[in-house]
Amino acid sequence: MSKRYAYTLLASAITVALCNPAVAEENKNNEVETIVVSGTPGGRGIRKVDAPFAVTNLDAVKIDRLAPKSTADLLKAIPGVWVESSGGESGANVFVRGFPGGGDAPFLTLSLQGSPIYPAPTLSFLENSSIFRLDETIAMMEGLRGGPNPVVSNGQPGLTTNFQLKRGSEETEGTFKYTTSDYGLQRVDAVLSGELSKDLYFMIGGYVKRSPGIRDAGFTSEKGNQFTINLTKVLDNGEINVYTRQTDDTGAWYLPTPLNIEGVDAGYTQLSGANRQATIYFGSGNEAMEVDLGNGRGWDGHVTGGSIKLTLANDWEFVDRFNLTQGNANTYGLVPAGAASKLSMVEGIDGPVTGSVSGLEYDGNTNVQKFGRWVVLKDIEAFTNDLAFSKTFGDLSSSFGMYTATTSAKDWWSLGNAAYHVLGGNKEMLNGIACNSDVAGCDFNYDINSTGDAKTLAFYMTHSYVVTDQLTLDLGLRSEKHEVDYSVDEDLNGTIDKAVNYDARKTSWTFGGNYKLDEHSGLFARVNKGYKMPYFDDFRDNFGAYQGGESLIKEVTQAEVGYKYMGDSSDFFATLFTNEVKGDTFVRKPGDPAEILTNEATGVEFDYNYNHESGLSVNLNATWQTTEITDSPTNEGNEAQRQPAWQLRVTPSYEVELDGMFATVYGTLSAVDDRYGDNENTVVLEGYEKIDLGFTLEPSEGIRLQVAIDNLTDKQGITEGDPRNADAPNGRYIMPRSVKFSVAYSF
Repeated sequence: MSKRYAYTLLASAITVALCNPAVAEENKNNEVETIVVSGTPGGRGIRKVDAPFAVTNLDAVKIDRLAPKSTADLLKAIPGVWVESSGGESGANVFVRGFPGGGDAPFLTLSLQGSPIYPAPTLSFLENSSIFRLDETIAMMEGLRGGPNPVVSNGQPGLTTNFQLKRGSEETEGTFKYTTSDYGLQRVDAVLSGELSKDLYFMIGGYVKRSPGIRDAGFTSEKGNQFTINLTKVLDNGEINVYTRQTDDTGAWYLPTPLNIEGVDAGYTQLSGANRQATIYFGSGNEAMEVDLGNGRGWDGHVTGGSIKLTLANDWEFVDRFNLTQGNANTYGLVPAGAASKLSMVEGIDGPVTGSVSGLEYDGNTNVQKFGRWVVLKDIEAFTNDLAFSKTFGDLSSSFGMYTATTSAKDWWSLGNAAYHVLGGNKEMLNGIACNSDVAGCDFNYDINSTGDAKTLAFYMTHSYVVTDQLTLDLGLRSEKHEVDYSVDEDLNGTIDKAVNYDARKTSWTFGGNYKLDEHSGLFARVNKGYKMPYFDDFRDNFGAYQGGESLIKEVTQAEVGYKYMGDSSDFFATLFTNEVKGDTFVRKPGDPAEILTNEATGVEFDYNYNHESGLSVNLNATWQTTEITDSPTNEGNEAQRQPAWQLRVTPSYEVELDGMFATVYGTLSAVDDRYGDNENTVVLEGYEKIDLGFTLEPSEGIRLQVAIDNLTDKQGITEGDPRNADAPNGRYIMPRSVKFSVAYSF
């Protein structure tokens, strides 16, 4: 898609959006009110049309039609968010409009029922979406970027996504769903909800699944199960909610692969039965360990929490939300170490080179590549509590809150362990190459054993004042104390090489206004300043800077101005934004020096939905932005890495009745601009377009059939280069074409 065509398409959509409000005014009385809880004290809630910030809502129907391959993949539907979900079920990279990042998801918080599931948005080999799985128990997802985020909850200055569970009602309802695919997926989902006793409601559900993977590894590389229960007790003056979500789910870790090599495309994975079993050597004594790289990346743990909402005497309102997360988030994988080459170009060959499994001899024209066998064992735990008291005093509404969090991570790593392998599916490691038989391996080795604990205590308050019937102003303040104790043994010899005892305090603020044009539209404006506090890996990667007096705190300043409209048949949000992030750090791989940068961005995002009584619906979200590194020793003036200048998603659907049956045809066109794969702006990642298509049929009441085709044209788009070696011609392809079929019965 050319830029000119993309701009024309966007302009047409905006024109339609701005015209539709006049039509929708005729059906005001039929409008369904949308309440959002993200960005409000203790998750108190506010009408979306009254919210002085940009927030996106996706209900269960929209989520189903988007057919995301992972939790991170769903976030593509939020304007201003760039997602690289090509690493599999876990291990995505999620970037927020103009915020810098070299990987993972440093400015993303994922919440369940309004509580952050893990306060540290990113640790090495762990970002929030990796420990959360989608299923039929999810009722709604909302995504808030910027806005009052720096003040409430965990003070995330970037993107907060909040997932709401389905809850029971007086009616007993349920769904049973079976899903299969052209790549061998076998999955069963079920959910049941209803009333246990008077005013006590339940929802239970979950899934089991098995698959060789969308990139066929030749064995069951993806497997998992999940069980969720949600209980709600309605009181005379409020409600109590408790939930738990037990998950054991793993999948292959897809890494960057060689580009422009015959036989290597979007459907390729190096992992196979011929190389999943490996021997690694770690520590100063080169101790050996047998590992199964087929374990991939996953989450084996639980997210448990709840909330209490009460109306107290004198019209005070009390909300308390709490959450406990515990489990293991381990990573096993084959990581490319440099570029692919011919066997004849490899140094250290003395005699015939044979396969370690087959014993076959390979000639010099064989394509080979070094792959590290990386193992990361991670044991995490976090408890958060967010309570707030609120009251309205005439035209002034005030809230006073306290947020506390304890976060821990215990890590054991063995990185490196590189050896030459035959390149290609179901290929083996080689014998007869000197470094392959050396326990030191063909590349760097980095082994650690670390323990980290962090505590956060924050007091916040928000005030909203109704100046006139049209104008409302709000102010928020947050005082946060952040403590970290962290120690690292980098040689696995029992000696602490790095020790941290850290204590910092910062004050964040937000100021905004909302001007109501009428009951369905308005304007809003906001400025805020917030901070991303450092966690464990920040100190290990930047230990020299920390010892030199650097706080390692990222300071984020944002401003936004927006227009919003919500009617019966359409809603439209347009937001102009600008932000600055000081103190960003980027480390290519362990041991490399950190780059400390300041990044600035300016842009506009659009979020538009149209629903017509004829059955036609259209969703459009788009982002245009300019980014610049404004402070850097070597890269000042360059664009931020892996941030597209524009991206666009259009999702039309059409519902029709056919002889008593209901059918829906829907699709999504995604387009993204070129990006740079490095801060030096030397690696260009070409833009691409992607088309998804789907069809549902309800032949009788309660029965629903669905076909979902992802990447219809089998586009070979590239999401990222090789973050560990920008000069190596490696990259991550988007997922290849796949087809899913499901049949569901609901009652």
